[in-house]
Amino acid sequence: MDRHLRHQPTRISKSRIKRLRGVRRPGYRLRVGGLRVFYDVLDGVVEVLAIIPKTQTDDWLSEWAEAE
Repeated sequence: MDRHLRHQPTRISKSRIKRLRGVRRPGYRLRVGGLRVFYDVLDGVVEVLAIIPKTQTDDWLSEWAEAE
């Protein structure tokens, strides 16, 4: 997680970092094995909102994501 978020947290890649659409918050999702890290970047500071198993992703987003 540190390797991806420390230097280029907004660099979108096909396999790791994804900019989320249709929601204002969280802005990004990082895939690390079977885990998903949801985070925002504000003024260059990464704010990790949740680290959850892939199986709980939809439930977490439906409860916590802020729609645009």
